[in-house]
Parts: sequence; C-alpha cells; structure tokens
Amino acid sequence: MPKRDCVIHWFRRDLRISDNTALWHAAKRGLPVVPVYIRSEWKNHHAWTGSNRQAFLCGSLESLAKNLQTLAGELIIRKGEAVNELATLIQETGAKAIFYNSDPDPFGKKVEAELRDYCSENGIECCAFHDVTLHAPGEVLTKSEQPYRVFTPYSKSWLELEKPSPHPKPGPLHTPSGIHSLELPTIRTWGLKEPEAEILTPGEHAARQRLKSAISGTVQRYQELRDLPAEEATSRLSQDLRFGLISIRTVYQRVMQARETCKPTERKNIDTFIKELAWREFYMAILHHFPDVLKHEFNEDWRGLPWNEPGESFEAWKEGKTGFPIIDAGMRQLKQTGFMHNRVRMITAMFLTKDLHLDWKLGESWFMQHLVDGEIASNNGGWQWSAGTGADAAPYFRIQNPWTQTERYDPAGKYIKRWVEELKDVPAERFMAPPKNGRPIADGYPLPIVDHKTEREKTLAIFKKHRPAKH
Repeated sequence: MPKRDCVIHWFRRDLRISDNTALWHAAKRGLPVVPVYIRSEWKNHHAWTGSNRQAFLCGSLESLAKNLQTLAGELIIRKGEAVNELATLIQETGAKAIFYNSDPDPFGKKVEAELRDYCSENGIECCAFHDVTLHAPGEVLTKSEQPYRVFTPYSKSWLELEKPSPHPKPGPLHTPSGIHSLELPTIRTWGLKEPEAEILTPGEHAARQRLKSAISGTVQRYQELRDLPAEEATSRLSQDLRFGLISIRTVYQRVMQARETCKPTERKNIDTFIKELAWREFYMAILHHFPDVLKHEFNEDWRGLPWNEPGESFEAWKEGKTGFPIIDAGMRQLKQTGFMHNRVRMITAMFLTKDLHLDWKLGESWFMQHLVDGEIASNNGGWQWSAGTGADAAPYFRIQNPWTQTERYDPAGKYIKRWVEELKDVPAERFMAPPKNGRPIADGYPLPIVDHKTEREKTLAIFKKHRPAKH
C-alpha cells in the first residue's frame, strides 16, 4: 500500500468507540487512523484465561469492527509479539504516531516500555493515555506521597478528587485502504473448545444496555441486596469494564446523575456502589505499586505459610462437589455462566484457603481461567483478602463459616437450589448446618469433605505458629 501521513490506534482492553481516550486523541489529529488489535499466539491452555473470556473477547472484537465502520474505520487484526507487529505496521503505513491506553498490569506495562524504546529509537511519536480508571495510581497517595496500603483512607482520598468527564465520540477515522488484516479471531484461534458456559452478550451495545438496566434500578437498591446471591442485584458491568466495552467515566457520570434524581433513601445504596468502583481502583493501585502481589503474599508476615498439596479436595472444590451447598452452588454457577456472585466468591475463596488449607494462587488461577470478568488486580486482591494475606486483609482469625453464611445470605435456599440440581427439593434449613448421623443432605449429593470447625482450629494454629517466626 502507498504510505501516507496517518496515526495508529492500538486497541487492547478498550474495545469501544465511545469515550475512548486514546482513540479520541488519535482522531483529533485530523489524520487517517489505523485501528489495530494484536492477538496473542498461545495455544490450548493458559494459566490466566480460558474459553469463557476468549469467547467474550471474540464477540467484543466483532462488535468493535462493526462500530468502527460507522466512523469510516476498519479494524486491522494482527498476531504475534505486540512491538514487532506494531513496528511492521508502522513501516507498512508510514504512520507518524501511535496512540494507546495504558494497561494496568505489569505484563502490559513491560510491553509498553519496549514500545516506547522502539518509538524513541525510530522517531515515532508514542502517545499513551490513562483510561482504565478514574484516577491513576499516582493521583491517590498519602500526605507523604506514599501509596495507600489500606482501603478506607484510600477511598476517602479517592472520593474527594474531582472526577474526569467522558470524552465525546471521535470524528471520522478514514482508515487507509489496502492494509493487510487477518480475520477476526474465533475461539478456535487459540485451540480452545466452545465454552460450556452461557456467557453474557459481548460488545459495546450490550454493555451500554447493561449500564442502562443498572441505572434504572439496581444501583438504587445496591447496598440492601448486593450480598444476596439469589437476587439480581448487582450491576453485571464487571466484564464490560474489564474489556473496556464501556468506560469508567461514563459509568461514574451516569451513576452520579441517578444519585441526583433519586429518593434520599436510595442515595446510600448508590454511595455503596460508588465505593465498589473505588475498590476496583484500589486493587489496581496495589498492583501498580506492589506488582509482586502476583507472586507473593502482600503482607510479608504471611509469606512462607505451609499450604497443603492440591489433591482430591481441590478437585472437589473445582467441580462443586464439596458437600457444602453454598460452596458447590458458587462453583457450579462459575462453570455454567463464567460468573460468580461476589459474596460467594469470598465464601468459596475462604473455604479453599481456610478449610482446605490450599494456596490462594491455585484458586486465583482457576477463577481467571473461568471468569468472563477475570481482572488480574481485582481477582488477586479478592483472593489475598480471603486468604488473610492481602492489602486491607481481614484478620487471619476471621474465617467465614459456610453454614452460617448460607443462613445469612441465602436463607430460603433459592441460590443453592438454582445451581445444585440434587438439592432442589431439599428444605432450605438443611443447608445451614452439617448433616447429622453421617447421612448426606440428599441422595446423590456428597457428604462434606471436611469438618469446618476442625479445619478452622487448624487454620488458627497454622497462622499463630507462623507469625512469631517472622519477628
């Protein structure tokens, strides 16, 4: 193709045309824009993703390609090492600049550093923008300009900062013709089977519909119902924020508009939802400032804890066959939908680490392989919180009891009966205490694989024994 003045926009986890910081700035240059997505080349298995999320990615890329056409744009697909492919595209097109939104995780940051070096050596303008959160990690610091290690003071500072407004939709992109592009990826591109789970509809339009639904009712009752897994009481926007199908600025703006017009009694519910947005940014800040959390316990006191070797109990946990109804319901919901209610994520994670005494990193990886909304920072933060090893962690002696958690959050057993077929005709009160006389709760359903009271005492002993060795 003949070379001409143009710029490149590199799509990564910002698969939308509305309120996309880097895309808006790229279009603002007034030059033709080459939008590109570079897919990875791994095959068959990945420790941090799986069929569910890759299928959602494929659908979102298909949606993005169609949306770009409305802006006179064409999505270019390449595969391989990102910097090599971008360098090739620059040479093919004669692009003068590359625009992208920064990645919040250390893997993406490493690639960005390599890209900056390439651009510097070759006279290419490299334009990076903050887009994934309302505030960059360096914006929310203590008075001594140190990163926060605890959520509550972080959230107070976060809430006080002025929030950025959404960007308008960009003007025409006028992507030059004749640029080589691969076909849009499918799940088979990575050698994966079609997902067994029934995942949510991907794409920017579907994300905006979910936001509209959340604003019209969910957020007004969020605090009251969010911990009840049987209720449809969460926003279900997590995967949309993960893939950037909708921007965090748009979400915040719409939620604040709802807050201004809602009843006073509903405002506390919306305020709780807003704090959940702050939790997301807190965990991203933790990952930014302390990237070793992906390898080690955030709280150094708990590094070197003796974990059990994974075996039959780990397999039972993964398959939802532990004999603890709330645990099994959550794990089966994950397998069948690529999603798990957040309260149940905490219960299942604490069960793995505190009842089965298995390394939180095993569960972290399993969740990432199955969750459509798998977000490295939030997933790591949640697992370390449940294990008692992370930032703002619950004290190690706070160990959730699956039976009493059921009584509190699923008293009618609606959630359990929805996901555990063997228990659909069992009275709910039988889900709130271990079965008696050594008999299972129902035919075909397993007995509990451990005794919670016994394992709780073991956990307390393990943590107490380990802590003095660190001082």
